[in-house]
Amino acid sequence: MANIFLTIKTDTSHELVIKKSRFICHLKKIASEEEAREFISSIGQAHRKANHNCFAYLIGDHDEIQRESDNGEPSGTAGVPILEALQKRGLHNVCAVVTRYFGGIKLGAGGLIRAYSNATSTAIEEAGIVQRITQTILAIEVPYKLHDQLLYYLQQIPLEIADEVYGVNVTTQVYVDNDQIQTVIDDLTSRFNDQLTLTPGEERQHEIPYNK
Repeated sequence: MANIFLTIKTDTSHELVIKKSRFICHLKKIASEEEAREFISSIGQAHRKANHNCFAYLIGDHDEIQRESDNGEPSGTAGVPILEALQKRGLHNVCAVVTRYFGGIKLGAGGLIRAYSNATSTAIEEAGIVQRITQTILAIEVPYKLHDQLLYYLQQIPLEIADEVYGVNVTTQVYVDNDQIQTVIDDLTSRFNDQLTLTPGEERQHEIPYNK
């Protein structure tokens, strides 16, 4: 998954009850360490009476920033399992905070590791996973007589239309995955006998469902 950027689809929270202890995993999509710290602080404020608010987060295309905390639980029984649950699913730019309300029954080191890991994993399932793709906006200037043919071609691929501007010709803007941009340009040039003016423009980050 080295070349695939995955993250959660939506921010969410999910609760598990294990031997009377409540484990509430809160997940948030983040873009910076500052956002992660603010999120961790907000959960701590909302759950001031909880016994523990343990966390882990990953930031960057290659997880350049990784942090985790047991927040008072025995060393290695909370933060690391949370972090590993995120890593196992190949997620990036995600912060997970697992709040524990102690139910009176000790779980032991192994039980805690499983509890924090499972709480995080089930929250990830609840949130869903998406793949982030970089796309380029390709402007296609087409004569009116070829406009319908172009629209048919775009439907067949398919490519999402961003906008259309009507002037001397029609300029149709479409989103093209970056790894397909040259293929699309070459195909359009060939199919329309070099009668189109093709201009790559700005990029955007687009998210699509990931179910692998």
